[in-house]
Amino acid sequence: MVMNWEKLAHSTLSDVLTWAADQSWARAMSSCGQDHAWHSEGDVWTHTKMVCAQLALLDEWAGLTPHEQTVLLFTALFHDAAKPLTTRVEPTTGRVISPKHAVKGEHLARAVLRELECPLATREEIARLVRYHGRPAFLLEKPDPNHEVVALSWLVGNRLLYLFALADTRGRTTAEMGRPEENLHPWRLVAEENGCFDRPYPFANDQARFLFYRQERPNLHYVPHENHRCTAIMLSGLPGGGKDAWIAAHEPGLPVVSLDDLRDELEVDAHDDQGQVIQAGRERCREYLRAGQSFVFNATNLLRQTRRRWIDLFAGYDARIDVVYIEPPFAVILDQNARRSSPVPERIIRQLADKSEPPTLAESHGLRIVGGDDAPSRGRSQAAGRAGA
Repeated sequence: MVMNWEKLAHSTLSDVLTWAADQSWARAMSSCGQDHAWHSEGDVWTHTKMVCAQLALLDEWAGLTPHEQTVLLFTALFHDAAKPLTTRVEPTTGRVISPKHAVKGEHLARAVLRELECPLATREEIARLVRYHGRPAFLLEKPDPNHEVVALSWLVGNRLLYLFALADTRGRTTAEMGRPEENLHPWRLVAEENGCFDRPYPFANDQARFLFYRQERPNLHYVPHENHRCTAIMLSGLPGGGKDAWIAAHEPGLPVVSLDDLRDELEVDAHDDQGQVIQAGRERCREYLRAGQSFVFNATNLLRQTRRRWIDLFAGYDARIDVVYIEPPFAVILDQNARRSSPVPERIIRQLADKSEPPTLAESHGLRIVGGDDAPSRGRSQAAGRAGA
C-alpha cells in the first residue's frame, strides 16, 4: 500500500497498522523475539500493536488534539522498531536484550518519516519521543530526578512522554513486572512540581538554559547575566538545503566563516583530510570573537558532537550562540544540490541525512528551524518555545 504522510495522518488506526505491517521495518519486528520475562506476549510487532491499542484506552486520549494523537500513534509504531538491529542474547544471563534500540530507533523513525514527507517539526517531535520513550520508568534511579524532567522538557513534551510510557507499559504481558506502572507516576509528579509537565521548564533566561545543559551539576535557580560580547550564528543543514540563500536573505551584513569557501581558498578537496580547513576556520572565528564582532558560521554541522566543538569555541569568548537549522523537503534539497556548480553526489546526501542529528535548544541560546509551514522560528524572541515542536 503506497501512502504518504498526508494520507496516513488522517487514516484510522486499523489502516495505519495495515500499511505499517507491509513495511520492511515492521516485518523485521514480526521476526524479532523478546525476553519472555518482560514480553511474554511475543515478538516486537505484537507488542507494538498492543501499545497502539492501549493509546486509545488512556483516560486522557479524548482530550488530546488530533496532532497529539497522531504523534503518539507514530511514536508507538517506531519506539521499538530498531530492536531487530540491536537484539542479542546476553551470554552470562541468557536474557534477550536490545541495547541502544531507542537511539537507533530515533534515526530509523526520522528516515521513514522523511520519505513519507512528514513535516519537519512533527517528524522531530516523534523521533525524539522514540529516543527518550523509556526514560520515565527509570526516573527514581537518577541522581537528581528534578534535573531529569527539566532536561527532557526542552526535548520532548513531558505530558506526551508520560502518556506514551503508560501505554507502553500496559501494552504487554509479563511473567515478571520489574517496572510496574506505579514507577511511571513520579514522572508526572516531579514534572508538575517543576512547572514543566505541559511546557518546557521556565528558565530565568537563555543563558540559564544554556548553562544548565553544559554543567555536570547545574543549579536550576541560578540567574546568570546575559552580557554577550557578540553573536555567533551557526548554520546547520544538508548540502543543497539553502544555507547560502538564507544568509543572503537574513544576515547580508555579517561576515561569514564558510568551510566551503576555505576549502576553495586552501585548494583542499572535500574528500581529502579536512584538518587544515578546520584549523583555518577556527582561527577565522577567533578573529571575530576576539574583536567582539558578530558573524555567521556556515557548514553542514549535522552531528551533535561536531556542533559541540564549535559551540565550545564560541562560548569560550562569551558569545551568544544562535543555531539556524535548514531542511526543506528532501526532493527540494536534491534538486537544489543538482543545480550547484559542484553538486554533492546524491548517495552522499542520503548518507548524511541518515546520520543527521537536528539541533535542539539544549545546545544553544537560540534555535531557528527553517523547513516547512509547521516549523516555526525558535530564535531570540521565541526561545521559550520547544525546539522543533
